[in-house]
Amino acid sequence: MKIDPYLHAALVLKGAEKEITAEGITAVLKAAGVHADDAKAKVLAEAVKGVDFAELLKAAAMPVAAAPAAAPAHEKKEEKKEDPGKKEEAAAEGLASLFG
Repeated sequence: MKIDPYLHAALVLKGAEKEITAEGITAVLKAAGVHADDAKAKVLAEAVKGVDFAELLKAAAMPVAAAPAAAPAHEKKEEKKEDPGKKEEAAAEGLASLFG
């Protein structure tokens, strides 16, 4: 699974409490040494306007965090055998799908 650097740039800006703009996204990408496509940055900046990232991240993390607490003891042992990367990958795919 390829991780979208544009989405991460938007999250960095949001985490820094900066406005998510095309210019901001391209600046973050350039600082990371990534060639930035202005058109992609502009599309993403427009797509995330009005998006409540805190709610999205809370919703994405809640099922993963709540599952072990709700599972009976014998199911917890089986859950530990699962690859934890699969849950993270599923959560990341769900978040990435919000941005097309």
